Amino acid sequence: MKVALYAGTYVKDKDGAVRSIYQLVASMIKNGHEVVVWTPDFTPGDKAMVPVNLTPSVPIPLYPDYKLGFYNAVTEKQLDDFAPDIVHISTPDIVGRKFLRYAKKKGLPVGSAYHTDFPSYLSYYHLGFAEPAMWRTLRKFYNACDVTLAPNESVRERLTGKGIERVELWSRGIDKELFDPSRRSDKLRRTWDAEGRTVIVYAGRFVPYKDVEVVMSLYERFVDEGRGDKVRFVMIGSGPEEAEMRRRMPDAIFTGYLTGAALPEAYASGDIFLFPSTTEAFCNVALEALATGLPAVVSDVGGCQELVERSGGGFVAKAGDIGEFFDCCTKLMQNGELFRAMRERGLAFAEDKSWSAVNGQLIDRYQRMIAARSRR
Repeated sequence: MKVALYAGTYVKDKDGAVRSIYQLVASMIKNGHEVVVWTPDFTPGDKAMVPVNLTPSVPIPLYPDYKLGFYNAVTEKQLDDFAPDIVHISTPDIVGRKFLRYAKKKGLPVGSAYHTDFPSYLSYYHLGFAEPAMWRTLRKFYNACDVTLAPNESVRERLTGKGIERVELWSRGIDKELFDPSRRSDKLRRTWDAEGRTVIVYAGRFVPYKDVEVVMSLYERFVDEGRGDKVRFVMIGSGPEEAEMRRRMPDAIFTGYLTGAALPEAYASGDIFLFPSTTEAFCNVALEALATGLPAVVSDVGGCQELVERSGGGFVAKAGDIGEFFDCCTKLMQNGELFRAMRERGLAFAEDKSWSAVNGQLIDRYQRMIAARSRR
């Protein structure tokens, strides 16, 4: 089959959603299918595996690391020249809606993935009043697609509860050759000055909607309790809150964005994974942490809790409750038997989450959609 794929960003390893898209493309190519990607955001040096067409774009205000794309006559000609059998849309933005319209005009089946819980971001920017309008827009978009792909059951229920129809599951996998506890590095821990300390790892964007305030407050709680010398916070990522985080977390390690083998090495060289975000649809970073041997401490709101609860690989704390996050971390620090049990459960859970199995199911679904459309 020939798949036209639109993604709001296709910069490799930029975030969990992009890593999922790259893995889907790799699975499609491995199974003999043809894929062309359209995106406003791509780094030419990335190994894209497939042709990538850049759409016109401008930086998004207040969020310049991401771009707002536009659809024009050149984009439409590129689509016509490729003549896809199916359209996969990863971002329901301006271009995503144009791709949906193109597919409807051509009588092509459309699958759309719900990677990011955009409505939950609004309250962090004091725009909560706009959430009902955003859901109306999203409902119209997704209900025009043949299938909407949710990453887990909790998101599927959330979407159907908002009136979105034909929601099916497309879970997320893990590259076990890359994310493995064997990548733990004593040398890296020494560069962090982490000997004799518990390393608490955070990985993600440094933005309000990832609840980085909880991370900063937890750091301060350890200091206030006289236990600052017992932990080393390692912050993987970057973002607009970095200057404030460095100010409030002067002894933390800030690694910047990590890619390739450097990312799993940093995970595996830690001890506890901390991710208090309440806005995750799936929470790829938590699965990556579990696969590298880190028990996870996450929020009870959003997609992370389902992973941790299903795996038994960590604790779920009340969203925004610094005391609960502190208690969960200290339990893992003080109870070696509990730590080892949660670590082993997390590793076992991640073991059978291969991308080939996860994506194979979606590829089969798309082939059935194409066959059904051709019989009409």
